Amino acid sequence: MALLWAAATVAASAFQVGRNALQRSMMSRTGPWGATLVRFLFGLPFSIVFTLVALAMSHDLHPQFGWPFWWPALAGALAQVLATAALLTAMHQAGFAVGTALQQSSVPLAAIVGLAVFGDNLSWIGWSGVALTTLGLAILVWPRKAADAKHPALGVALGIISGLCFGFALNAFRHAGLRLEPDHPFFAATASVTIVQAMQAGVLTLFLLLRDRPALVAVLRGWRESLGAGLCGACASAGWFLALNLAPAAAVRALGVIEMPMAAAAGHRLFREGLTLRQLLGVAIVTIGVAMTAGL
Repeated sequence: MALLWAAATVAASAFQVGRNALQRSMMSRTGPWGATLVRFLFGLPFSIVFTLVALAMSHDLHPQFGWPFWWPALAGALAQVLATAALLTAMHQAGFAVGTALQQSSVPLAAIVGLAVFGDNLSWIGWSGVALTTLGLAILVWPRKAADAKHPALGVALGIISGLCFGFALNAFRHAGLRLEPDHPFFAATASVTIVQAMQAGVLTLFLLLRDRPALVAVLRGWRESLGAGLCGACASAGWFLALNLAPAAAVRALGVIEMPMAAAAGHRLFREGLTLRQLLGVAIVTIGVAMTAGL
């Protein structure tokens, strides 16, 4: 199971970088809320397909759609929407790679929220890894204006808010999946993704219909690009949910920091961003911290 959750996390991180890059490129036309809607609305058809496949592969299912499932699913859905909008704005204001790195503040925040709200705990080595990862993140994102950064201070603040919301959402989704069907993690992951994305897509569509119709029109007109972001988003969400059904949120989020070098490469290639020697040192420290937190 250890190898399975680790593989799911690495795959989810790769798909997430692709989705973030596609969403960021759409923001000038759709705004942050429109780009956030893309993730959920166009990812929903793929999530439904994944759930049907999981349903066909699973036997003796006994899903429990009670309040212990619904409250973390609803709370996590709201937190993820806010986190996504904050992250996309942070990338726009502080740069793609730096915004992605700031999102990783969810590593220590996921550990703290998991302990305080859900009772998930780590070993002393795991907590040491969280501390080391946090130090590496601080080095990595220490104020430095990227070539495309507009308001780096605002980007940093929004990135940390994004990390806090993602940290809560990760813990919430983990416990929603465990309450839904603890004996079938793949089905629980895909079904939870589908239910959550349907709620998020419906609420955001209604919100844009009432408050920002041009953004909604821009999302629908760019459906070809939106489908690519939706596919990447659905694959990323399925990977995260599967990993969260098999391991504590803090360990999953820590290993997910592998997303940073992927984002740095994408930022350099797509948005002409670069990393300094200090930031490379931060990546190295984060890598060690990740290994300790994940118990690898």
